[in-house]
Amino acid sequence: MNRSVLALAASLAVFFGAGLAHAEEIASVNTNFRFTGSDRVSVDAYDDPLVHGVTCYVSRARTGGVKGTLGIAEDPTEASIACRQVGPIRIAEPLKQKTDVFSAGMSFIFKTLHVVRIVDTKRNTLVYLTYSDRVATGSPKNSVTAVPMPEGTSIPVK
Repeated sequence: MNRSVLALAASLAVFFGAGLAHAEEIASVNTNFRFTGSDRVSVDAYDDPLVHGVTCYVSRARTGGVKGTLGIAEDPTEASIACRQVGPIRIAEPLKQKTDVFSAGMSFIFKTLHVVRIVDTKRNTLVYLTYSDRVATGSPKNSVTAVPMPEGTSIPVK
């Protein structure tokens, strides 16, 4: 293979795997038995990279079968999120008012699950929104959660 093909392959691997590298699967449950691999709902933990002490738990459906095993199945659009303070909160650097914090592929190319951090300065709270960037049945499926800052902790914003 020539170098440009190898570089493209490496870039695609990084692009498609970037959001998954930070996820830690906590558990999953089987929802639809298949001999070639069951459909399931998984719960993944994401530690906010700039807000130490906050972890987001995202549950989402995963398609099984041969396509699911090979990583080419399209997962359903639904997901749910709950973010919690799991330790002392320390903000590493000033935060953008709104930014993508995590993303994970839900299909080989066309659909991505996003987690966006939004700073609510008036209430001194971090709001986390999860959604899929592919519209299903008229509107994007989404879920929201919030983590209020402890007394005496303020959120620095860029």
